[in-house]
Amino acid sequence: MTDWTIANIPPQGGKLAVVTGATGGLGYQTALGLAQAEAEVVLTGRNAAKGREAISKIRRLLPDARISFEALDLANLASVADFARRFAAVHSALDLLINNAGVMALPTRQITADGFEMQFGTNYLGHYALTAQLLPRLRSARQPRVVNLSSIAHRTGFIQFSDLQGERLYSPWKAYNQSKLAMLMFALELQRRSDAAGWNLISNAAHPGWARTDLFANGPGAGLLAFASQLAAPLFSQSAESGALPTLFAATSPQAKGGGYYGPSGLNELKGPPAPAWIMPQARDKSGAAKLWQMSQQLTGVSFESAAAT
Repeated sequence: MTDWTIANIPPQGGKLAVVTGATGGLGYQTALGLAQAEAEVVLTGRNAAKGREAISKIRRLLPDARISFEALDLANLASVADFARRFAAVHSALDLLINNAGVMALPTRQITADGFEMQFGTNYLGHYALTAQLLPRLRSARQPRVVNLSSIAHRTGFIQFSDLQGERLYSPWKAYNQSKLAMLMFALELQRRSDAAGWNLISNAAHPGWARTDLFANGPGAGLLAFASQLAAPLFSQSAESGALPTLFAATSPQAKGGGYYGPSGLNELKGPPAPAWIMPQARDKSGAAKLWQMSQQLTGVSFESAAAT
């Protein structure tokens, strides 16, 4: 596994993938890697112009790629529901769902269209609702997989059940770390519930290490911290293309059996080829994961169990 590269992706012909946040960075590289392996890929994002640009870039590299763009704003549950309806009207099955989109360490507290703290709402709750609403299409596929993008930051994250939305005390990194811990807990709990209910899913999580994308610049990328990061980047970071490899491994490799977490294999998991990643104890907390699942259902109004029954 330690020498796994994009060339090791098994053929994906005949499979359909949805990648959130695919107009740039890790999402774009993930979509490109799947398209290179001959999957049909639906790229999603908030910005239609960026979506068209991403499609054009991939077509210049892969003229025969089966790709399309669909608008999806994970900070708006109505947009999530609308996307799921549009998708279901066109496609009977979904093989791969890559929950990649996210925002990082927003300096000031912002809220989604539904009143959730922006990072918790976008990074986690939007993906929770999306996955639940696509569950019938996932269950119609032969070997469906869901991959959640987490982060090294989950290591210092805790689910603040008494203040999930950061209303009493907002901290940019505290909110980000919580959202990425939630994504990892969600991936592990989804596998447990799939096993118990017979949904036939493979649910994994992945993280990119320190990948050079626009995510940092769009969040905390200013001031002394950004300057120090620029100095350290050549030694400790890797390209977005390399950062996407753990996600691609989790989504396609026969070695990724389900309930796994993958990241770079180098020092502190900052860069390097994909390998099993370190899961902190709070991410393995089954009672906490069950409570988070229940609260997510209440907050979003979306139920996996109801979706599975349709």
